Order: sequence, then C-alpha cells, then structure tokens
Amino acid sequence: MATGSGTKQDPWQLKTPPGTSDYTMYKDEAHDPPILVCTVGKTILHYDLRAIKDLHEMLLEHGEWVDLGSADEQKPAKKDTIEAWGRSEDNPIGGWYGLKNGYRGRFGMYMPPLLEALGLAELEHNAKGNRMRAK
Repeated sequence: MATGSGTKQDPWQLKTPPGTSDYTMYKDEAHDPPILVCTVGKTILHYDLRAIKDLHEMLLEHGEWVDLGSADEQKPAKKDTIEAWGRSEDNPIGGWYGLKNGYRGRFGMYMPPLLEALGLAELEHNAKGNRMRAK
C-alpha cells in the first residue's frame, strides 16, 4: 500500500505492479489542466489528473479484469489493455492521458498502482502479465 497524501511535499510512494521499481506521484491542481506528476528515478512524466476518475469509471463499466499492457509512447499498445485505453481516441479526453511529449506512454504501468492505493481498484502483482479491475 502506498504512503503519502498526494501533494508535492508528501507525494504518494508507489511501486510498479511487479514490485520491481519505486516511484512517486502527486497532484498539481494549479497546473492547466490539472496534472499528476510521476517521478521515476530522474524521469518525470505528466498525466492528466482526470485519469484517476476516468480510468475508475471505465473499469466499473467493464466489470472484469483488464490487462495492463504497459508500453512506451513509441511502441504500439496491445489492444484491449489499460495502456491502449489511455491513448485511445475513444476515451473521455479523446487521446493521450500522458501529456509530456516523448513520455506519454507507460500509463498501464504507473496509473494502476495509484488507483489501487486510493482504494479504487484491485491489481495483480505478478512478474508480468498483470491485470486490474474496479473495486
């Protein structure tokens, strides 16, 4: 389970689904649009803050387990995965939740542990091939 309150001063302390890497996330609601700031080592990624609510709603509607399918921006996302949904023209924002060009991918790696920490989803923690579903 994550620690932290999700502020810049006290970010959520998270682990990737397989538990192999640590990273932090926090909300920057002053940014336009409001964003999630994800820091992995020295790499900083930005995701639209709406991703929390929108991903949870999609999982509730889907009702079953969904593969994560994490992929870098430059690689295609596997169909019917969290990663594919996070960049689909059919999602609520009509495209990428990732906002930092060149670093828009990995939605399926970094968003699921946050939803789990917030109590919104269940997440598998296998070495690979993980899935999630709404709580």
